[in-house]
Parts: sequence; C-alpha cells; structure tokens
Amino acid sequence: MRPLPEKYHGLADIELRYRQRYLDLIMNPQSRETLRRRSRIVAAMRSFLLARGYLEVETPMLHTIPGGAAAKPFITHHNALDIELFLRIAPELHLKRLVVGGLSDKVFEINRCFRNEGLSPRHNPEFTSLELYEAYTDYTDMMDLTEAIVVHVVDEVHGAAQISYGGTAIDLKAGWPRLGMAELVQEATGIDFLALDEKGAFDALTKLQIDRAAVTNWGQALEAAFAARVEDKLIQPIHVTGFPRDISPLAKADRNDPRLVERFETYVYGWEIANAFSELNDPLDQRARFEAQMLARAAGDEEAQPLDEDYVTALEYGLPPCGGLGIGIDRLVMLLTDSPSIRDVIAFPTLRPR
Repeated sequence: MRPLPEKYHGLADIELRYRQRYLDLIMNPQSRETLRRRSRIVAAMRSFLLARGYLEVETPMLHTIPGGAAAKPFITHHNALDIELFLRIAPELHLKRLVVGGLSDKVFEINRCFRNEGLSPRHNPEFTSLELYEAYTDYTDMMDLTEAIVVHVVDEVHGAAQISYGGTAIDLKAGWPRLGMAELVQEATGIDFLALDEKGAFDALTKLQIDRAAVTNWGQALEAAFAARVEDKLIQPIHVTGFPRDISPLAKADRNDPRLVERFETYVYGWEIANAFSELNDPLDQRARFEAQMLARAAGDEEAQPLDEDYVTALEYGLPPCGGLGIGIDRLVMLLTDSPSIRDVIAFPTLRPR
C-alpha cells in the first residue's frame, strides 16, 4: 500500500532511518549487516563464557532500591503493592547475591539496563551490557578476561585484531597497557594528584580551568581532571587503574593506598567499554561506604547510591573474594561495525517524539 523510497537516492533521512527502522533495513544492506553482526557479537560472548564454565542467570529489572551504579533511575509504580519501583540501572548487587548463595562461582548476565540520562552518540537510556562475577579472582584477573573476551569476539566476527574506526587504525591484540589514573593525569598536566590533599586538588582544578561546581571531594577532583584532560586521548586500548575510593563505593580498597580502590576501566577510542573491580566483600566497610553515599545523596547528588540493607545482610553471610566485570555491548558493537552513533547499533533507539 506504500511505495518504497526511490532507489537512486535511497533512504537518506537519518532520523527517518531510526524512526522507521523497517524501511532502513529494506533499503540499506549496511544496516542489516550491522544488526546481524551485533547478534553474532552477543552470541560469541555467550559461547566464550559458557565454554569457561560460567553459569548464565537472570536477575530482576524492577528493583525496590536502585543500586549497583551511580546513575539516575527511571521510576514506576506497582499498583497492587502500592510501591515505587525502579528500572534496573545495573544487575551487580543481585548477581553478587547469587554468588553469596553458592549458585555458582562464575555467573554472568547479558542484561538490559535503564538510566534516566541524556542522549548522545554514545548514550541511550536503554542499553545492553555483559556483567559477570568470578569467585577467587581479583581485578587483575578481570583485565586478562576483558582482553580475552574482546579478542575472541573480534576473531569470531571481524577475523583480525586490527580494526578501523572512523578512519583510525586500532590494534585490539591482547597485552593492553595498564596505567594509573593519577599517572595519566600527571603526564597530561604535570600535576601529581596523589601528592595533593583535598584543598590542593580543588586548587589544581582551578589552575587547569576545569569546572569544579559538582566536585565535593579529592576523588571527584581527580576524576574531573582525568575526564577533561586524558579520556578522549586514549585511542588505543588501555586499562586505567587506580580509581579513587570516593567514586567507587562497591570496590575493594587498594592494598597500598587507602584513597584508591582495586578498579579499572578499559578505554578504546576515548570511550569506556569496560569497568571492573576486586569486589568489596567486607560488610562493615560496605555499610560505611553506603552511609557516605547517603550523605552525598542528602546533599543533592541524585546519582549517589542508597543504602541497600538486604545486600549488606548478604555480605554478612559471606561473599567470597571475587572479581566483577561489566562490558558495554552497544559501544563494543559500534567499534566493531565502524558505526558513528549508538543509534546505528540498536534496532529501535530512544527518540524524541515528533
């Protein structure tokens, strides 16, 4: 009953491609290939983990307490129970409850999460990630695992460790550098944040002309300097370690510097594609971290994590030492399909109504 777009010009209206994806798929072979490749990437991740003895599980998307990440949630209402519920911002706390229960020493979920944030070429309010936990490992093991997963996926889907994104050659062969956040900031700015107290860190941001309106502690100051002066320059894959404790309420404290935690984020082309910790399993420390987050929340930080009493109770029964890892599937697909926008790799992205 409707004619297809004229073949010579094709479907050139980018917004129409996203709004009427079925037309985009009919007219653009590249769009079909991108979404088919996405399916193969997810399948390759799943088969890799199953072959290594991981158990695939499912956890709730409706939470009574939003937790597991620093993000603003979507809120809904359950009529029968007359309670507020929150769409999942991360599966972390439920996955670790399963490890506490001994369901398996290795669990993973390929999960849909929802964060009530702005849209950008790298952000969609609804997104997909891989999250996993393995007992008796730490964050250094998670670095090795991150590389192994990405290399396996690239080999299965792309056929070579060398890819091109936006005209830039990127080498994903294993053996990625591991450098501290403060070290990278010092290389870029000449300022060693590890040698500064909180006031000195605030003064350093002023000197670097970095907005410090939302910065309330030393860790946030270091993160702000990293985001402003380093992040977008990390083109080749790298694991950034040495994250501040102030911004990492679920990670185990660093063994050598109590201001830091055993956490890393993996960057490629200036984007974070993975985030991992040595998981905090001390219930007393975890309660203190949650209480600090609650104070930040009371002071106006909408993304600070509320206290989850049941999760602390689970830790009191005993969480084995473990490493946890999250990989953003949408961004990984963007890299492996040379897609400039996250909307290209999600079949039906969120759009503003006409």
